[in-house]
Amino acid sequence: MISTIVWGTGNVGRLAIRAVEAHPALALTAVLVSNPDKVGRDAGDLGGLDRALGVTATDDIDAVLAARPQAVVYAASGELRPDDAVTDITKAIRAGAVVVTPSLYALYDQRNAPPELRAPVLDAIAEGGGSLFVSGVDPGWGNDVLPLLVSGLGGTIDVIRCQEIFDYSTYDQEDSVRYLVGMGQPMDYEPPMVAPTIPTMVWGGQIRLMARALGVELDEIRETLARRELDTTVSTTTMGEFEKGTQGALRFEVQGIIGGEPRIVIEHVTRIHPSCAPDWPTPPDGDGAHRVIIEGRPRIEVTVEATDEGGNRAAGGNATAVGRLVSAVDWLVDAEPGLYDALDVPLRPAVGKLGRKP
Repeated sequence: MISTIVWGTGNVGRLAIRAVEAHPALALTAVLVSNPDKVGRDAGDLGGLDRALGVTATDDIDAVLAARPQAVVYAASGELRPDDAVTDITKAIRAGAVVVTPSLYALYDQRNAPPELRAPVLDAIAEGGGSLFVSGVDPGWGNDVLPLLVSGLGGTIDVIRCQEIFDYSTYDQEDSVRYLVGMGQPMDYEPPMVAPTIPTMVWGGQIRLMARALGVELDEIRETLARRELDTTVSTTTMGEFEKGTQGALRFEVQGIIGGEPRIVIEHVTRIHPSCAPDWPTPPDGDGAHRVIIEGRPRIEVTVEATDEGGNRAAGGNATAVGRLVSAVDWLVDAEPGLYDALDVPLRPAVGKLGRKP
């Protein structure tokens, strides 16, 4: 069994605890937390399981890494603390661990990542013999392995479009919904998530990754943005009211331009209520979906709807992203130490998982 720790127990971390516990090749040996209120709690409790796992959460990073775990699922946020995330991750790699994480956007396409980010990671790998694989929670597979797999079914391809379409009233992170995304804010408010260059910083690596896989050269990466206000005040069960005239829907694209045309596109369509921007793309039913559209001959459309935690689509999407990361751990342990991306790490059948419960 591969000794594995989960570092962070928020929206991603609690799902990671369940995924590690369910994986037949992994053994959950520690959980790291930063919130003092979580120290001493059982991992089963933090992971939303109905039983104790006998692993107690701790904030003692040095003690956990001194035990030389073979793998780390790093689920702590990197959005607002990128330098701290790099420091944490390289410390784990120096301890010899394989690290999987969604927290370092610039390493989605690690070969074209900034040298100042690659260098400390590669130094840590050389020193400690660990590895790193980064894949997103939006989810990463929806913007790399799935569209690339489906592209192989086409005869001719004009555009590859990856969509995330969600009702954010189901997302269990109110500060992110109201302030990072801007739902319920005045229309002159600039949401940090879609400030100029930020979408490219977050999703540009996946555009470059797909272009590299397809053997095409990008002219540039462009961004588009559209916002809609609420026509009426709406009430949500999770976050209360969102007032008329404030932002109720957000739509943006990160476009890989090839030959002057957008050919590889990652699009997000986000609402706080289904009544806002009804003319924009909508999920087939429910709260959200991920979709890949191959425009060409034939035209191919694949929609994935995942649910978890009582039918929640946002949790379901996160869970599949976490599943991609956790399922890569045993492959990475057997591989040579290195810095890996989604084109390197295969998506494999769930060997040993059928019928197994966390």
